Amino acid sequence: MTTEATTRRTPGAPCWVSLMVHDLAATEQFYSALFGWEFKPGPQHFGPYVRAYLQGREVAGIGELAPDRHLRVAWTTYLASDDADAAAEQIRCCGGTVAVGPLDADEAGRMAIASDPQGAVFGLWQGKEMVGAALVGVPGTPVWNELVTRETIGIGTFYEAVFGYETESEVSAGFDYLTLHLKGRPVAGVHGVGDALPRELGPHWMTYFAVADTDAVVRRVVELGGQEVRAARDSAYGRVATVADPEGAVFAVIQQQG
Repeated sequence: MTTEATTRRTPGAPCWVSLMVHDLAATEQFYSALFGWEFKPGPQHFGPYVRAYLQGREVAGIGELAPDRHLRVAWTTYLASDDADAAAEQIRCCGGTVAVGPLDADEAGRMAIASDPQGAVFGLWQGKEMVGAALVGVPGTPVWNELVTRETIGIGTFYEAVFGYETESEVSAGFDYLTLHLKGRPVAGVHGVGDALPRELGPHWMTYFAVADTDAVVRRVVELGGQEVRAARDSAYGRVATVADPEGAVFAVIQQQG
């Protein structure tokens, strides 16, 4: 389930996760207490923004929304690109929407915010260096990204056409899953959950963070003012739970096997 550092640099692979919130200071306190993140200022061209660090390496970004922006707070998965403009055009041609950009992100690279035909939001990142790609599998780091949608049929073809994924389907009674591969390696998943798709979220990309003890982390989330969204459970890849931070941004935590 882990995406290796070298694979994250491949166009189409998840390479970064970012969160836009209403109270940046309070959010920093939450994730610092939960994951041990430290923060340093990042690019400020869209407003206040910090990069989260663990063991001296970048792992995520958090920005603050303007007071008049009443958007749903959510983690955004960024997919690597070697040409954000070409990828944006392909997204439009395949039925998706480009809401922001592509535009320059200071000297770091070029980015865009888009959504697939079913409305799931994701980012594009064309960087001189792939940020967040050096630290993988350590507790407190992103370890997997997964599109949660109603069904995998149809939407998989969009991502194949835009990013060139090879797909592996696993469909059985009550289970609908598509693994996205690049150069023979799994980089992300598409999980069809049918009527269990939360109406308030709709189709969305979910970020999984590695943890040492899923149950302890869930308790800590609640202590810090967050919520348990789906109770801890055992999976083929480890013990996993879904939680939300105090502003309602949903994410998963997983204690991987081995």
